[in-house]
Amino acid sequence: MPAFGFGLDDVAAKAKTLAEQPYKKPENTLPKELSELGYDQVRDIRFKPDKALWRSRKLPFEIQFFHPGGLYNVPVKINVVAADGSNPLAFNAADFDYGNNKGLDPTRFKDIGFAGFRVHSNVNKTDYKDEVLVFQGASYFRGLGKGQRYGLSARGLAVDTAQLSGEEFPYFTEFWLSWPSPKDDHLVIYALLDSRRVTGAYRFELKPGATTTMDVSARIFPRERIDKIGIAPLTSMFAFGENQRSQVEDYRPEVHDSDGLLVHTGSDEWIWRPLSNPRRLLVTSFSTTNPKGFGLQQRDRDFGNYQDLEARYDIRPSAWVTPKGDWGPGRVELVQIPSPDETNDNIVAYWVSDKPPAPGDSMEMAYSIAWQKDEETHPPTSWVTQSRRGHGWVKEPDNTIRMMVDFEGPALKDLDQDSKVFPGLWLSDNGELLERQVSPNEVTGGWRLSFRFRRLDAEKPVEMRAFLRRDQESISETWSYILAP
Repeated sequence: MPAFGFGLDDVAAKAKTLAEQPYKKPENTLPKELSELGYDQVRDIRFKPDKALWRSRKLPFEIQFFHPGGLYNVPVKINVVAADGSNPLAFNAADFDYGNNKGLDPTRFKDIGFAGFRVHSNVNKTDYKDEVLVFQGASYFRGLGKGQRYGLSARGLAVDTAQLSGEEFPYFTEFWLSWPSPKDDHLVIYALLDSRRVTGAYRFELKPGATTTMDVSARIFPRERIDKIGIAPLTSMFAFGENQRSQVEDYRPEVHDSDGLLVHTGSDEWIWRPLSNPRRLLVTSFSTTNPKGFGLQQRDRDFGNYQDLEARYDIRPSAWVTPKGDWGPGRVELVQIPSPDETNDNIVAYWVSDKPPAPGDSMEMAYSIAWQKDEETHPPTSWVTQSRRGHGWVKEPDNTIRMMVDFEGPALKDLDQDSKVFPGLWLSDNGELLERQVSPNEVTGGWRLSFRFRRLDAEKPVEMRAFLRRDQESISETWSYILAP
């Protein structure tokens, strides 16, 4: 049942009209007993798989829905776009199993909408449809490829993240699910975004696989002036890792959904910034024109470095954003927020244009997001595999710091220990470089950069950049690190 002529223009017309009207804050219209549910109580309400949208049609995709309640108290509208037009999907309490919530009377729940939905498709097995995509909460969504487990999230838009005025969280208030054909390898989803200062129209084209991808087209309509609009935002978690040990005793060597930000600039430089869990808010950025890509990556795939059988951080996906068209001048911004443990998403990365749209104007953006594990994006030369930090040692401990940075990749594979590989290394004025060496790593086949330095003012950061070169040619990505105050 192919969809009729519904497209992004239809959603954009709604978003534009909405932006020309005063903002109406969504009301919590849920029955009191649903609004007062706790987190675990809401999780205990499960959609019945046999009621999934399109299950009886034997299509390549099925949709299951989330019940509103608790924190998810702003119901969203969901429509199905088919040959006969766009039709709203009615809420039916009989489609849900309410688990141990014995005090609820589902017969009272009429037209309360949904809290979101999840898409199922064949990824890991041909006879079972796995969960590959979830939309739930504000404008958040998460994707999965083959053999992956949920980790970092994406968002439709970030508004004034890390600003003193406070962050605004737009919501996807309405969705349109396009009916796929039996031979389709993709699913098209439309969404309407709204918040106090901005509206938006989105088209998502989902293609599940070993690497699940989403092509995103967006049109943004500001109601009011916005200081910072974050495009293609990614949200992740970093508690501790190889470059920053846990401050409390923990059997796990590392705990993070992502261990670094990779940026491919418009000038073709590849920059890797390892993540950290700072003591106070840390916001940094990389300026570039027409970026070629950026993403939060989980490069470390060794289970032995995590030892968490439940969380399985070793198989959580990386997310790589590839811009389409010219994005112009701007910056990739990284926000790192202090967090006492792994229960908080404390890492955010996004693109900020130097020319944000003014109220009454619009902005069009297109990009793809790839949820990667086995085939992750890397520079063609070599890349950082680990960054380790410790006290510097001469004959006895002193107040210096030593960094060990390992590189691996095709450009280093055939080099022997007599090859003339030199480090390009720079420290900001708050760091005093004392010594540096670069040498082959006979275990990995890569090369290791080691250097010792002294921080001059403990209340200020030290910025560092390093890369490997041979015969005046760069043979690695740029390692860019900030030692926070």
